[in-house]
Amino acid sequence: MANNKLAIIGGSGLYDVEEFKDRELIDLNTPWGRPSDQILKTKFQGKEVYFLPRHGRGHFISPSKINFRANIDALKQLGVTDIVSVSAVGSLKEDLPPGKFVIVDQFIDRTFARKKTFFDDEIVAHVSMAHPTSNGLMNACEEAIKKEKIEYQRNGTYVVMEGPQFSTLAESNLYRSWEADVIGMTNMPEAKLAREAEIRYASVSMVTDYDCWHPDHENVDVQQVVKVLLGNAAKAKNMIKNLIENFENYIDPKDPTNKCLDVAIITAPEKRTKETINKLKNIAGRVLK
Repeated sequence: MANNKLAIIGGSGLYDVEEFKDRELIDLNTPWGRPSDQILKTKFQGKEVYFLPRHGRGHFISPSKINFRANIDALKQLGVTDIVSVSAVGSLKEDLPPGKFVIVDQFIDRTFARKKTFFDDEIVAHVSMAHPTSNGLMNACEEAIKKEKIEYQRNGTYVVMEGPQFSTLAESNLYRSWEADVIGMTNMPEAKLAREAEIRYASVSMVTDYDCWHPDHENVDVQQVVKVLLGNAAKAKNMIKNLIENFENYIDPKDPTNKCLDVAIITAPEKRTKETINKLKNIAGRVLK
């Protein structure tokens, strides 16, 4: 248990957790460039935790421009074993009103302008994404949410769109016909890269709007999103505190993420150059000797 480390990746509206007073901001570089911002290292009730705002503090990075590979590599360098994403999303269902939280368990990746793998140069790997989130970490999130008496839904499908524009009405209705639950712009390729790095991943999505499909609600705009996010901020931060306290109690030693690279790398050993092995040392050093 002692080696497990939690990181929170904050989305729109969640750029810091100011309540944590034991603070160190860490600058890191990676083979893929620099992460979105300095990573906050802090302690809560004696437990070490990291926080990274994926859009940068002050929200200056567009979804398509986030360096997802650098973010995951940097967290892996710090020894992070578990990531919980806390993000703003639009609702695709009547019973998911603004203010409700969704513990996502599936994704539909509609992005097209992002680097989605660490294994795109000489060394090829194929990890399973059948179950992209870790059940034990989802259980920890659920317990943390229940403790705050936040209205939530366990399980849901998140459509990840490229953005930065919001959906057209036709798109919104298409996603609803797929029976997806929420829509956002950032959990992919983040979840895929976390899996390649053998980091357990969970996503807590905070509903801010009804996208544009709902006839009784105005089309989504930034002011509306921010208003709901501010209302959820305190709840989200308390949830994070609860999560730090309990996440280790829910870790599954048999989680398929833990050693997924054992059966993922297909490139013959003689084709793996030292340069590429060194580039991947943070991500896949366990299996690339």
